Amino acid sequence: MLRFLTRRMSGAIVILLIISAVTFFLFYAVPRDPAMLACGKNCTPDALEVIRKNMGIDKPIPVQYWEFMSGIVSGRDFAQGPCPAPCFGYSFASQDPVWSTILDRFPTTVSLTAGGAVVFLFIGLGAGMVAAWKRGTIIDKIFSTGSLVLSSLQIYFIGPLVLALLVYNMGILDQPKYVPLSEDPGGWFMGLLIPWLVIQIIFTANYTRLSRSSMIEQLQEDHVRTAKAKGMSSRTVFFRYAWRGSLIPIVTIFGVDLGSLLGGAMITEWTFSLPGIGRLAVESVQNTDLPMVMGVMLFSATFIILFNVIVDAAYAFIDPRVRLA
Repeated sequence: MLRFLTRRMSGAIVILLIISAVTFFLFYAVPRDPAMLACGKNCTPDALEVIRKNMGIDKPIPVQYWEFMSGIVSGRDFAQGPCPAPCFGYSFASQDPVWSTILDRFPTTVSLTAGGAVVFLFIGLGAGMVAAWKRGTIIDKIFSTGSLVLSSLQIYFIGPLVLALLVYNMGILDQPKYVPLSEDPGGWFMGLLIPWLVIQIIFTANYTRLSRSSMIEQLQEDHVRTAKAKGMSSRTVFFRYAWRGSLIPIVTIFGVDLGSLLGGAMITEWTFSLPGIGRLAVESVQNTDLPMVMGVMLFSATFIILFNVIVDAAYAFIDPRVRLA
């Protein structure tokens, strides 16, 4: 198991290095002079030269990339002051350290992801299991049809609709907002309740369809049929044999979804004006804030790759044959 995880982690580090090199080249070598973006409209040649020197972009691209990666590991010095590790530079727009800005926004994204994941995972899996258990009945048809319809909807459509209904017209709930959990647990819960409900509508539908199809497929496997032939009850066969095998595709999708959400739920955060990583990414692109865009991109890529490694580890735990691959 240790050798398996070592191989996966080594591959993840290599992928992150490749992503960092490609994104750095795209953001700093391909577009126009980054110093022009930081300098603004009323820019003089002298000011432009000072910015180039302060940003370290007066050097060759390979040297710039080496200093950027070294800053992540050991920190760097900028005109704004020392930047401790992990250093992604300073924002063009706010002049704040990129890393501290990301950390300020991250709790919102974590709260949004954690609450939504708990809801859509348990409801989606439960509905899918019931649909597979009652295959061919009216319950199966209702769940299958409902999940098909709901999975075709989008957050930017459902979000404003729910806001108009529950907040503006009926006044049942308040406008979504982020309140730190440590300050006010009740405010934290109520402020994120609508985003959680909207996220779970889409994801629950997807997990219902996935878990149903995966369970039905497992029920057709030879080892499940053998268990039935030995006289085991349907309940025992369903939960002891078919359930474990059906987890592999679910674990795959859940790991990818969780990594993507932690990397930034852009549409959800923008729809509900939540100050998370996803909204930060959109704002950075709008402001052409290259250091912030790159910092958010690498931060998000790290989570996506990390959860892929976790998924591989879960595979190995569920099915030991995966360790030999």
